[in-house]
Amino acid sequence: MSDHRAKRPSDGAATVASPAAKRARDLSAPAFPTNKEASDMPPKIRIFCEILASRADDEKLTAELDNSDVRVTTADVEQVLRFSYAHPRAATTFFRWAGFKHLGHEHSPYSWNLLVDLLGKNLLFEPMWNTIKSMHSQRLLSLATFASVFSSLAATPGGSPLKAFMDMPRYGMTRDTPALNSLLSALCRANRLDDARAAIPVARAEAGTAPDADSYAILLEGCEAAADPRVAREVFDEMVHAIGFIPDNVPAYDSFLTTLVSSDSSTALPEAMQYLLVLSRRGCSPGEKFFRAALTAHLKARQLLGAMELWDDFVGRRGLVPDMEMYNTMILLQGSLGQPEVIVNYLDDMISNGVFPDTNTYNVVLQLLLKGRKLREAAAIFSEMIKNECWPNEENCSLALRMFLDTRYWETGIKVWSCMVENGLPPLEECGNMLVSKLKDDRLPEACKCAEDMIDRGIKLSSSTLSKLKQCLQKIKKGEIHDHLLRKWKAH
Repeated sequence: MSDHRAKRPSDGAATVASPAAKRARDLSAPAFPTNKEASDMPPKIRIFCEILASRADDEKLTAELDNSDVRVTTADVEQVLRFSYAHPRAATTFFRWAGFKHLGHEHSPYSWNLLVDLLGKNLLFEPMWNTIKSMHSQRLLSLATFASVFSSLAATPGGSPLKAFMDMPRYGMTRDTPALNSLLSALCRANRLDDARAAIPVARAEAGTAPDADSYAILLEGCEAAADPRVAREVFDEMVHAIGFIPDNVPAYDSFLTTLVSSDSSTALPEAMQYLLVLSRRGCSPGEKFFRAALTAHLKARQLLGAMELWDDFVGRRGLVPDMEMYNTMILLQGSLGQPEVIVNYLDDMISNGVFPDTNTYNVVLQLLLKGRKLREAAAIFSEMIKNECWPNEENCSLALRMFLDTRYWETGIKVWSCMVENGLPPLEECGNMLVSKLKDDRLPEACKCAEDMIDRGIKLSSSTLSKLKQCLQKIKKGEIHDHLLRKWKAH
């Protein structure tokens, strides 16, 4: 009997991975989750987990479980097993105890699958197979069970998940295409791409199992994870020969072209674009993963025209809605190639597509406009940033202040300074003295006000800057203002 219950978000260890899922593993993650990572765990589950972690022998463990005097449900068993991967033998004892003591030996299929996965992940293959035999006798086996077996064997040096696949009929299981795909997925996740490729002709010849579009999508995702364009070309050719061009096979095309365009070869970008043309002529298309990678490749190669054509193709004709990363790439490309005035259009387009610029995007735009000396546009973007509470970074503030003051954008320069002061962005002393020195000839009242504000805030006003103010004030017979500033300056 198969387990037809809805999948849970936490069931990943004992379910078949989606062909479109990423096959790489996070090697930095803890091998086994424990109850210590679960802050919201029910008290009785925590009690059982701590008993299993005590490393007591079977007899003592059973006695402690009996003494807990807590009623156990099927859901409790599932939760305890999920957090007991680090204690496989104790978990097995708990499974048997709970079945005998509380459940009338009626465990859920999910509990059985967890036990199989738990044993396999701990390389306890003999008890794992014994558990599978017990499940078979109760008609509880499903493809999810063998997905777990494939995964454990594939991750074990010398493990043979292909043999497990071939042995499936012994347990009443069919060696069909979904089972083959589960096998391929496990091998690719374990970085055994060659073994995954070799499994297909064996499965076809000895089990009569034919690969489908998902099979090749899994292999091509494995090529992408391995960053192997040579093998990817071979798999792509095999796929086209076996099943032809299928428009719905987007994951396969996506991984294939992403592998090509992301390689270090000098011909990577033109080759990927040539394959894209081949697919387009047959009504097929990759997805947004390739589009993102291709935009990045165009940026690296500084090919604006190609990027714009790609943008028009995917966004204009294929209807892809760009995300912030894609917009940022086009903004960087336009700005770095000397067309900063165009990037404001991308900001407007972002908002119309419901993608709102964040602080990073605004800072990129501001920097490119400043370096392109598009000061009117930069002033408008700066005002928009402040309005949306997206603060310019230190580098942009310093550059903006200097450029706005040098070009007599006095009001905007003062706004930049206010932003720096309010957010404590260095170098306040250097920029503040520059501000006062620049303002003194055309905006003497503002220069004096800024100087007094610097003194009040404890930002060092240099004696040289104060001396320059004195000269300007004496020319208009306002020496008393200098005297007032001097007294404050000396007091601080």
